[in-house]
Amino acid sequence: MNQPLRAPLEIGFDYTRSLGPTLSRFMAALADRRILGSRGADGRVHAPPFEFDPVTFAPPAELVQVGPEGTVLTWSWAPHPLEGQPLAHPFAWALIRLDGADTAMLHAVDAGSPGAMRTGMRVRPRWAGNRSGHIRDMACFEPVTGAPGPAGPAAGEAGPAAPVTMMTTPVRLHYEHTASPEESSFLRGLADGRLLGQRCPACGKVYVPPRGACPTDGVPTAGEVELPDRGIVTTFCVVNVDFPGQRVAAPYVAASVLLDGADIPFQHLILGCDAGEVRMGMRVRAEWKPREQWGTTLENIDHFRPTGEPDAPYETYARHL
Repeated sequence: MNQPLRAPLEIGFDYTRSLGPTLSRFMAALADRRILGSRGADGRVHAPPFEFDPVTFAPPAELVQVGPEGTVLTWSWAPHPLEGQPLAHPFAWALIRLDGADTAMLHAVDAGSPGAMRTGMRVRPRWAGNRSGHIRDMACFEPVTGAPGPAGPAAGEAGPAAPVTMMTTPVRLHYEHTASPEESSFLRGLADGRLLGQRCPACGKVYVPPRGACPTDGVPTAGEVELPDRGIVTTFCVVNVDFPGQRVAAPYVAASVLLDGADIPFQHLILGCDAGEVRMGMRVRAEWKPREQWGTTLENIDHFRPTGEPDAPYETYARHL
């Protein structure tokens, strides 16, 4: 029970961006197995193309086809590929200057072994079988051997049916979180249906979740304090915009809840009433999930809901905003 808790965690979202006129053409060309660069005011060709000239800051006046072959300028071997990287087996990250370009492009090179990689080696793209107008249409680069590969679309191939205007890239981060001893005690308390905080011996403030040290006085907090599962709303926001993975239908309220006896609020949902009825000073209580669903997590509390009691006077929580 004295050992800190550990748990694997994942943060993930799909990053979506609009491409604009230059990158839209660049991505559409990739679907046709063509690579475009942009010619700057100084005559240099940038690949990938810039959206605004680094000299004049104007949009590119001309897009030109480059490559598809190129030269490795520098490289670094990746012996243990990570999830989401271009290849699942060891490969090289390389800066590649495509033929006809004056700048380098970062991409993966599937060379087989680090001994096969070298600065100055000639490479060409390995195109993905299914292309949609995305940077991953180039699966990777590979050493040039034998006759040059196709530089454009094969007979009967066509690019995307519609202009490529948006690009979505999944972003995922997996890591293992080790809770502090104080956080571990708080989480174990939640598994028993208890809300535990710690008190600063200097100023007497109660922190929940406990922090281990008082940020006001800089001294270790001492003495565990069990708090009720009731409190007040200090500040809040109404969420009106839906997003992927949303668990609660909008509109709903995310609020800072100050438990009775605590000196710092924590974030949670306010449900059980219309979003427009939530207000500062509103008295709320925790709605716990069924006991068989409890674990060492704040998710044991499904949400907070109004108690119907009179609102707390502003001066009682003004210093906690």
